[in-house]
Amino acid sequence: MRAAAEDGRLVSKRPEKQTSGAKALLYFAAFCVGVKTPTYQLCPNRIFYLFLTALIAAPILVAQATPPSQIQAPEAGPIAIVPLDSKNPDRAATVTGALEVSQGRAVIAASGSVTSGSVTTQVTLPHRGVLRVCATTTVKLTADSSVPAGKAPGLMMAMDHGALEMSFATGRNSDILLTPDFRILIGGPGAAEVKVRLGQQGDTCVDNARAPGVNAPYVLVSSVFEGGAYRVQPGQRVMFQHGSLHEVVDQEKEPCGCPPVAPQGNEFPLAQSEGLAPLPKPASNAASLSGEPAQPIEPLVYKGEEHTPQLVAESAPPAGSDANPAAKPPAPKKKPGFFASVKRFVRRVFGAE
Repeated sequence: MRAAAEDGRLVSKRPEKQTSGAKALLYFAAFCVGVKTPTYQLCPNRIFYLFLTALIAAPILVAQATPPSQIQAPEAGPIAIVPLDSKNPDRAATVTGALEVSQGRAVIAASGSVTSGSVTTQVTLPHRGVLRVCATTTVKLTADSSVPAGKAPGLMMAMDHGALEMSFATGRNSDILLTPDFRILIGGPGAAEVKVRLGQQGDTCVDNARAPGVNAPYVLVSSVFEGGAYRVQPGQRVMFQHGSLHEVVDQEKEPCGCPPVAPQGNEFPLAQSEGLAPLPKPASNAASLSGEPAQPIEPLVYKGEEHTPQLVAESAPPAGSDANPAAKPPAPKKKPGFFASVKRFVRRVFGAE
């Protein structure tokens, strides 16, 4: 009897694994088993309570004896879903890694790489948000393997050129973006709106676009080679020149995310200006400023032969006029005066004439 009572007390040493009713029943059964003098008012049947104690304690002991390795963890879902555009190969993204392709989408299970084409690729992060991979940018994705099983792991990203926009919800485990010079940690919980762009000579632009508030994430930039860290505050855009934390441009004017979309089509009609395509016809229902219907305007055409210079012919004399008119009589000569005669006489005397 005492051995059974001692067994009952050993079972009741882990009350946190039992409900309050079961714990009280175990205490009462152990008391009844260990009583030396029969007390029929308290314990009318000791065998019944021994059997009831065994029934209650058996599942608890089995649960305690089961090793943690045999407990199945919940199956983890995919980390990213990438749309595939098979109609235009130049615009489609290239996806590699451990993935499954179905219904025009590439599902990345644990790790993979996404390379955008000529346009931005929007990657879906299940139950979290989106990740926009800018044009001609390659980003590698994987789940954080250091997180214990059964917990939501953080997302590990790596890129060496281009730009990336992250718009997703953060969890207890931080997300990390690795670049050739920096390790960018995005901590939560909260809603992240972070943009990163890598330029020439290691210039790195980081934009914590989320406005200050309760859901603002914790963005910490640490140097891979120099050491040290720089926290980018919510609503702050920073440029780290030459990949250094010592050359920081606060409140960078240029955007850090994907470049704006170029306008579709050629704004200058090059083909029409060179005569390779016809000019567009004016609208038939166009109206003038006065309200009257506009008249069609004929195009101006330049013809070179119409503007050839012509020689002007000499005007012919009138029919009734003489072809060889008589020359005019010479004007009568004036007689020299007195002083002219004296001057002429002097010249003759000195031989001047």
